[in-house]
This record gives sequence, C-alpha cells and structure tokens, in this order.
Amino acid sequence: MKHINVSQLFQDYERDGVVRIRRLLTPDQVREIREELDRYIFEDLSGKPPDARTFEADGKTVRNLWRLEQHHPAIVPMLAQPEIVALASKLVKGEPLLCGVETFNKPARIGSGVPYHQDNAYFCQTPADMLTIWIAMDPVTLDNGPVYYVLGSHKAGLLPTKASGVNGNSMGIAEEPGIPLSQQFCGLLDPGDALIHHCETIHHSAPNTSEHSRLGLLLVYRGTHTQSEPLLKAAYAAANSNLPV
Repeated sequence: MKHINVSQLFQDYERDGVVRIRRLLTPDQVREIREELDRYIFEDLSGKPPDARTFEADGKTVRNLWRLEQHHPAIVPMLAQPEIVALASKLVKGEPLLCGVETFNKPARIGSGVPYHQDNAYFCQTPADMLTIWIAMDPVTLDNGPVYYVLGSHKAGLLPTKASGVNGNSMGIAEEPGIPLSQQFCGLLDPGDALIHHCETIHHSAPNTSEHSRLGLLLVYRGTHTQSEPLLKAAYAAANSNLPV
C-alpha cells in the first residue's frame, strides 16, 4: 500500500464520499481469500444460523454472507491488515472498530440488484463517521452489476427512506436522485482493487445478467466515538419486519 497517497485520498473522500484504490490486495491474497470463502460456503455455511446469509430468489444460491467476523472469525486476520486499519482510522476520524465483514456475491445470470440507498439507514450511527471498504474478488465490469455512486451525496446527510422489500437490502431512499448514470461514479475494478465509501453516500447496482460472477468482500468500520441512533434503528427494524421469511 506504499503507492497510496493517504493525504490526497482523504481529500478526495471528503469531497466525493467515495474513492477507488488500485491493488489494495495482491493476486495471491485475493486467491487465498476467494478459496476460503468458497470453502466456507460449501463446507460450513449450512451449520450457521439464518443470519449468516441471504439467498437469491432461487432460495439456494448465496446472495450475501453476513457477520463473517462472528461466524468465521478466522478470515478476519486475512483482511484487517495494519495498513488497512490505519487507513480506516484516518477516514473515520478516530479509533476504528471493525463491525462487519460481509459479501455481495452477485452470481452470474441471477445476481440481484441493489436499490438506491445510504448505508447509515442500516448502520444507524451518529455522527456518521462510518465507512465500507468494498474489495473486488472478481473483475467488476459494466456487464456484471458494478456499484454506482452519486458523488458528494454524503454531504446532504441521511435522506428519508422507504422499505424496499429486497432481502439483504431492506431500506432504500424514498426518492431516487434524478442524476443519469453517465454522471455517476461507476466502480469498475480489477481483483484486489477496492472502493471506500462513506456511510451516507448514495449508491446502487443493477442485477448481474452476464456470464461472470461479481463477488465483492466488504469490511465495515466505524469510529469508536459513534453511537446508535434509536429513531434510525426503529425505522430499520420496521423495514425488516415487512420482508418475507
């Protein structure tokens, strides 16, 4: 990570609410992590509680792995390297706490999309010093459902939300921004590249109708100085109560 200009990265993050980092992980690290995720899905996942995953509409293909820091803690040392923790510390403006390790698998042909949303509708933290490091395990192309971001949208704070009805992404913003895709930041990545986005940056992605999977591995950090906001947590709980079991 010596190639990263941390000062410039911080300025870009503060301005845009999202930054792209090339080669955050090496090819060997990506291969090792990808193999371990595959092993976990095929060998361990069936024995984990329901909150460990979300499935696609077919009821059997994994859409998300949740709470890997709890259900598969052995994977954390492979990810939370000192350089990554130090970078998170700079961006959350304090001591960073790893509070989530998860995936968006976006499998070939059936990977579902994600509605326009802000992560803090789920995280419910104040102040909003929280971020996600989104690491590509596969190439992310225009065809397999890249994440699009509305640059600078984090500056407006948390917007009104509505229940989306989407398992794994139950909260969306009430009104989609009238900004064409051509004016949004498209997160195209090679394996090992990463996106870091603020928890109130508006983003979304389309379904994956291509023949290629688009696995993303996410590390979620917050500053230890943040606190849960009861009203936000109540809205999130209400949205989840409307989802099918």
